[in-house]
This record gives sequence, C-alpha cells and structure tokens, in this order.
Amino acid sequence: MAGGIMAGWPVQEFLRLTGARAPIVQAPMAGAGGVALAAAAIRGGAVGSLPCAMLTPDQVRAQVAEVRAEAEGPLNLNFFCHHLGDRPDEAAWRALLKPFYAKEGVGSPETPPPLRAPFDEVMCAAVEDLRPEVVSFHFGLPEPRLLDRVKSSGAVVVGNATTLAEAMWLTGKVDMIIAQGFEAGGHAGYFLDGHRPVGTIALTRQVALKVDFAGIPVIAAGGIVDAAGIAAALMLGAGAVQLGTAYLFTPEATISDVHRASLRDETAITNLFSGGLARGVRNALIDSIGPVHPDAPRFPYASAALAELRRKAEREGRGDYSPLWAGQAADHGPASSEGAQALTERLAREAFELLGETP
Repeated sequence: MAGGIMAGWPVQEFLRLTGARAPIVQAPMAGAGGVALAAAAIRGGAVGSLPCAMLTPDQVRAQVAEVRAEAEGPLNLNFFCHHLGDRPDEAAWRALLKPFYAKEGVGSPETPPPLRAPFDEVMCAAVEDLRPEVVSFHFGLPEPRLLDRVKSSGAVVVGNATTLAEAMWLTGKVDMIIAQGFEAGGHAGYFLDGHRPVGTIALTRQVALKVDFAGIPVIAAGGIVDAAGIAAALMLGAGAVQLGTAYLFTPEATISDVHRASLRDETAITNLFSGGLARGVRNALIDSIGPVHPDAPRFPYASAALAELRRKAEREGRGDYSPLWAGQAADHGPASSEGAQALTERLAREAFELLGETP
C-alpha cells in the first residue's frame, strides 16, 4: 500500500487488530442482517457483524457456525448493555394505541414478543466458546467481570460513543471506539447523560483527536454510504467506518419489500418502536402521533404493544407500525442490485482512489 492516510496509524491499527483487508465494518442490524450479509461482507474484506441482542445463545452459536462455513475472516458479535429493570406501566401507551387497534381489528398481544436482552453470563459463555475476532457493545459496556472474560477470550472489544464524554469514558476499557453520529440509522447508543446528538463529522474529529494518544482507533458511523464518505471519515482521523444503511440496499439484507422501497424517503428520530431513540423512515404511526411520544415506555418495552399491529400490517405488505431503520444519507445509497461482497470491494477501492492511494 502506498504511503498516506491508508498507510497511517489509525487505518493500519484497525486492520492489524481485526484482520480485515478493508477499513470497513458491516454494521450489526437486527432484522436486517444475518449470516448471508455478514459472510458476504467478510468475503469483500470487511469485518462482518451479527446482531445478537435478539438471539438466544444457541442461535448465536448456530449463526456463527454458518458464517464460518461461508467465509474466512473477521467476525463481530454485537450485544446490548441496557438495563431492563422492572416492567413499566404501559397503560397510557396502550390507551394511545387503542384507535389503531380498532382500525386494524386487533388487540394488544396476549403474549408479548421477546425483548432485546442485555449481555449476560450465559451469552458471555457463548462468546468464550466461539472466540469471535471482534465483540462490540451498544449502550455502554457490560459489568467489569463479564468484560474481562470477553477480553480474555482474545476478542477485540469495541464500544460505541455518541458524545466525546462517552468516548473518554470508554478509553482504557476497549480496543476501538465507534463514533456514532446522529445521522446513523437504528438505535442511538447513548449511555451516560441521555441523548445529546452530535454529527458524525464533528464527533469523529473530536474523538480522534482525544483518543489518539491512547492508541485507540476510531470507527466513524452515521451518514456514510459511499466512497466519498469513507474517504472523508479517514481524513478526519478515523481508522475505519461502520456502514449500515449502505448494506440495506443489497440482496443479502433481510428487510421487507416495503422497507426496501422506502429507503430513500425521509427519516426521523423516533422512540415509538422500542422506547429508545432511533432513526428510521417515517411511516403512518410516526405521522399520526409524532416521532417522539412521552407515553412510549422506556427501551425496550414499547415494542410489545405494537406486535399485533405490526404483524397485521406486514401481512398486508404495509410498514405502518414497523421500525424501518435507515440512516440520514440513504437517499444517495448504492444500486439495489449490487451484492454485499461487490459493494464492499467497490467502496474500498473507490475510497483508496479518492485518497490518491493504491490498495
């Protein structure tokens, strides 16, 4: 590789730590990505990711085995570190949804769907057995004894920061830090002082300047869907980028037809679908009651009351009550016919060229 940004410390340290060939992480996206997407991204030279917060340990084991059978390279397992606490009172939320129940001819679910589960002892044991190259955490980090066990497994540990304060809190505890700007699709991974949105450009630069002395590469995330965005992030001091929305356009993404068709539409930050603030495409529910409503129970409890509404609409090919996660830059995403491996290879190649370098 020629000298320059790509041969500089942040990129080379990311590649050394992960074993990837390209400075790209395929974002873990529950409901949108799985074995096929992770394997294709790995074959393209990126770090492939599996979203594990809604899986059982046995499901994680099975999916890791499938990825390993399809691709050789760095695999990231992603987990959530939220606190469930006591179940909140959902009466006001269900009352707010009552007109929608009547309209759709359904009720609140008798058996709520499984909640997103925080990383725990059982899942930690699975990580120790599976020994993935990378383990990433959203909403902070697990308790120290579990984190120490993950590190002892040999995994590179990645934390997610939405502010400089969160990045500084993570410094010394993780090997790499994701700087997640507010443009990112899906859940904002804030964990210290509430949601204090910062744009990807400002956050990446702030974090890169502050944590460089600690030898921690920064992974820029949010609003990056093309080679120009990758090149810009690397010029700001990032060692890599995390791409989510760009991969939603690929055939390996497991999103619905209505979600795929809406990817280039306007997005909003909303708490309606899980109780946590997350960016997704506006739909009927958002337009009816607004993107953020105080009656929505805290994360991850809001999703339960929507289950029957979502199921009914999705059976009819509608996304009226579904989380259609997408980032703010989706309108200039890639062609939908491009496979994830080809997309990864092309974006890496074009980013090198924009930076005047040869891979």
